Amino acid sequence: MSFLSFVHPVLSMARRLLQGGICHGQFECYPRLPGGWPLIRTVGKKDFIDLPTLNEDDLEEQFVRGSGPGGQATNKTSNCVVLRHIPTGIVVKCHQTRSLELNRKRAREIMREKLDVEYKGEESEVLKKRKDAIQRKQEKRRRASENLEKKRQFKEMLSAESKPNQDTG
Repeated sequence: MSFLSFVHPVLSMARRLLQGGICHGQFECYPRLPGGWPLIRTVGKKDFIDLPTLNEDDLEEQFVRGSGPGGQATNKTSNCVVLRHIPTGIVVKCHQTRSLELNRKRAREIMREKLDVEYKGEESEVLKKRKDAIQRKQEKRRRASENLEKKRQFKEMLSAESKPNQDTG
């Protein structure tokens, strides 16, 4: 046993992955990328959505001064990113953070989502996720209102039962 296996289970797993993969009984071994690196699928917000890749030659990027709250720091720095996809004409403006690099990254993520909607239309995974989220929210509201209605009826029933007892006593 190496020292790494005692340090942390994650380090031990990483070492085994690099040496040849891990198989857990009925589960498949992790697939490998060209070059031998293991392909590990992570679960996250946007990790499993198949968005189109961006060709940097199709993008026109500008850095402009941002607007909104932030005072002098916002007014004097050009950290707002305006990204234009030349073939489709889609324009994305991102000024979510003070960091130029983060704004560039987020502008590209937004552009990928908009291109997915543009190319796939109603079949877009972004639109499907939004519709699912809206349906879940509506279902949650419906259940909450049902529970409130049940509580109201229960309180009415309790008050109706207690009133005849007070009249007789």
